[in-house]
Amino acid sequence: MVVQAYILIQTEVGKAAKVAQSIAELKGVTLAEDVTGPYDVIVRAEARNVDELGKLVVARVQSVDGITRTLTCPVVHF
Repeated sequence: MVVQAYILIQTEVGKAAKVAQSIAELKGVTLAEDVTGPYDVIVRAEARNVDELGKLVVARVQSVDGITRTLTCPVVHF
């Protein structure tokens, strides 16, 4: 079973489009779009398990230049 999550990202002013483009190229990211509102980029990601999802967020997503904050929201199915 695959673990899926939305990653809500705040960026430095004027960097949302570049951040979304950079993140879209990462393995495990299925969608990355720049948006308006309290967050600047919304990402849909998937991994084999929660540990791999955490590594994707911490090691790859958060290392993209221009990101100031992330919030990871795992998808749950009841």
